Amino acid sequence: MSKNWLAYAHHILDAIAKIERIQSRGDLTQDEVLLDASLRNLQTLSEAIQMLPESLKAQFPGIPWREISGFRNILVHNYLGDIDAVTVQTVINRHIPELALCLQAMLELDANSPS
Repeated sequence: MSKNWLAYAHHILDAIAKIERIQSRGDLTQDEVLLDASLRNLQTLSEAIQMLPESLKAQFPGIPWREISGFRNILVHNYLGDIDAVTVQTVINRHIPELALCLQAMLELDANSPS
């Protein structure tokens, strides 16, 4: 398997770290600037997830990979601006911590695998 995915994994973790910093600044359901910043980083990580190898994602069936990729389409094609902030907050709270742990595990697997 090509190691090109490593840059995308780090990119996803960077986006997650930014989302966590955004959350520390306030309630994104009450602040449209925080919501917009969160949405941008969710879009970034959703796009990068599409670049991870399917064989690697298959090792982590608890992550809703297809839904994450689909969420990117919702974010990008939301021309009318009707994304619900409470739903975004729920997605972040429910899935981002688990996704971060998964990406860290993927990187550990790679670090411990023979070259």
